[in-house]
Amino acid sequence: MPYEKYRAMLLKRLEELGARLEEIEDSLEAPRPKDWEESAVEREGDEVLESLGASGQTEIARIKAALNRMDEGEYGYCLNCGEAISEARLDVLPEAPLCAACAGGQKR
Repeated sequence: MPYEKYRAMLLKRLEELGARLEEIEDSLEAPRPKDWEESAVEREGDEVLESLGASGQTEIARIKAALNRMDEGEYGYCLNCGEAISEARLDVLPEAPLCAACAGGQKR
């Protein structure tokens, strides 16, 4: 399986997520307006940013796990059933730990 193609995809996405999380952190640390109404609107925006940040951190963890599986020679195989994960699935979701059948709950 051509790991280098997927490694490049994963590393690029990891870089993008790192930049996005840095922007989110900078925004959350920015000074707040003193006006109560503006501050309330800012707080709502902060909640959205915090949610995006958490989602980004989860994706980073999945990417790092996939890179680790590459290093261990286990990349491209389902963690549940051990079958090969299709290249079509990896092209769309290169950090996928499960084959399509296991991810959809079709195998036990």
